[in-house]
Amino acid sequence: MALKQRLLFLISALFLTLSFLLSCGKAPSQLHLKLSHGLDVVHPVHEAMMFMSRRLRELSGGAMTIDVYPSEQLGSERENIELIQFGSLDITKTSAAVLESFVPEVRVYSLPYLFRDQEHAWRVFLGPVGKEILQIGKSKGIMGLCYYDSGSRSFYTKDKPILTPDDLAGLKIRVQKSMMAVKTIQILGGSPTPIDWGELYTALQQGVVDGAENNPPSFYTSHHYEVCKYYYLDEHTTIPDVLLMSERAWSRLSEEQRRILQQAADESMHYQRKIWTQMVEESLAKVREAGVEVGYPDKKSFMDKVAPLYEEFAGTEIGRLAERIRRVE
Repeated sequence: MALKQRLLFLISALFLTLSFLLSCGKAPSQLHLKLSHGLDVVHPVHEAMMFMSRRLRELSGGAMTIDVYPSEQLGSERENIELIQFGSLDITKTSAAVLESFVPEVRVYSLPYLFRDQEHAWRVFLGPVGKEILQIGKSKGIMGLCYYDSGSRSFYTKDKPILTPDDLAGLKIRVQKSMMAVKTIQILGGSPTPIDWGELYTALQQGVVDGAENNPPSFYTSHHYEVCKYYYLDEHTTIPDVLLMSERAWSRLSEEQRRILQQAADESMHYQRKIWTQMVEESLAKVREAGVEVGYPDKKSFMDKVAPLYEEFAGTEIGRLAERIRRVE
C-alpha cells in the first residue's frame, strides 16, 4: 500500500473509531451508522444507498440513521472492507470482484459469461446460491446485506475498438484487484493492470493503461469517456455490487434493529434495479453525444477464448458453485 493510501487508511480508522466512541454516550435508542463507498454521487448505486438511508430513518421513526461517505472519502474499496473487519466502519459497498480476496468463494461471480442474461443473474442473486454467498464471510467479520445491479462489464479503449479478443493483444487493460479479473484479461490476450478506481482517470490520461472495462453508468459518471473514445459491449462479466456490514456492528443490533435495517437494504436493492436500466440507456446516449463509438461485437469469439477457465476450476469449490449457478432456471 502506498504511503498516501496508508495514511488515509489510518486517518479513516481513527476517525471512525473516535466517532463510535463518542456515539457510545448517546441514548441507547439512537443508532448512528456510517457507510463508505467509492462511487460518484450521481451514480445509481449511490442513489440507492441514499434511498436506504432515508428508508431506515422512516422505518425506525428516526431512531436509526446512516451517514453516507461517497467518492473514496474514507479510502478505497479494499481499505473499506478492512475497516469493516476491524469494526471501525459499519457498512460499505464493494464490487464482488474486490471482495473475492477476502471471501474466495465470491470469485465465482467473476467467471466470464457465467450468466445467460440479466434475468438469470438475478434469479441466482436472490435465490439460495446468492443468499448463501452473502453469508460466507461471517467468520471473517464480513456479512452481506444485499446485492446491487452492476450490469455487465465491457471494454473501453483509447485508440481502437475491441471487436475480437485478438484486438486486446499488446494492450494494457486496467482491472480491479481481483485474481479472476487478471486471469480473464490474460486468457483473452491483454495485459491486465490492477489500479484503484480513483486513480484510473489519470492512468488513462497519462497512458499508464490503454483501456479498462466496466458498465455504462460507471464509464459515464467517471468521465472516462473523455479519454476513451471506443466502447464495445462484449459484456464479458456480470459482477454484482455487494452491500456489506461489519459482523461486529451487526452483533450489537437488537432483533428489531436488524429487521428494520435489512428491510431498508432490500428496498434499496429493488429501487436501484429500477433506476439502473434507465441509467444504462442514458449513459450510452451521453457518451455517444460526446463522440464515443459504441458497438456490439460478436460474443462467440470471446466465449470460446475463456472456456479454458472453466476447465481450470473444474472440481474446485468455485467450479461446483459455477455448476449450481448454471443449473438455475
